[in-house]
Amino acid sequence: MFNTKLPTLNELPSTAQLLRSTIIAAIIACVLLVTVVMPSEYAIDPTGVGRALGLTQMGEVKIQLADEARADEVAAQTPTPPPAEAIAVAPTAPATSPSAPVEVIPAPEQPTAPEQAAGLQHEMSITLSPNQGAEVKLEMKQGAKVNYLWTANGGVVNYDTHGDPYNAPRDFYHSYGKGRSTAEDSGVLEAAFDGKHGWFWRNRTSKPVTVTLRTQGDYISIKRVI
Repeated sequence: MFNTKLPTLNELPSTAQLLRSTIIAAIIACVLLVTVVMPSEYAIDPTGVGRALGLTQMGEVKIQLADEARADEVAAQTPTPPPAEAIAVAPTAPATSPSAPVEVIPAPEQPTAPEQAAGLQHEMSITLSPNQGAEVKLEMKQGAKVNYLWTANGGVVNYDTHGDPYNAPRDFYHSYGKGRSTAEDSGVLEAAFDGKHGWFWRNRTSKPVTVTLRTQGDYISIKRVI
């Protein structure tokens, strides 16, 4: 048999050494929490290191996936109203009038000019692989308006139009509208507050889909964030 030599008291770490090792381990854990765990799990990046490493984008995608899953669950639980029964109406004979027909000259229609929004104008296209998501945000001031049109160019995508104020709380969410299996959408986006407002798309089909976005109006900048 081999006899294992027990360490002497001098070879054992002292209380000061154990305390120092514990403090160093705690510091390392805090650094990893702030630079790795928080950005990748919650999209919280107080140091900026997570975005430089691409971890903050990972956390943003996770949050978007969670929001989309909640929206899908709510949509699945919403009962669909039964179709209204068609009511047959018997045709009636046209009424005859002994009086001579009166010629009515319609007033000429005045052409309505489409609403134009001054400011910036951009167009961008993003190709989404199956199950891939993308997000584009406009930086806008409260009350600013932007005319927009996006199309999936023959495909369909799920979308979520929403906004985030500057320094938004973690659980903040403001929706302008969302949809599933949508081919295109257009309208006017009016900023509810100072911050970033835009669209998140996800391709739930089995083929690549190209989303083309056109914007025109009062915004500071446009950027793809995911």
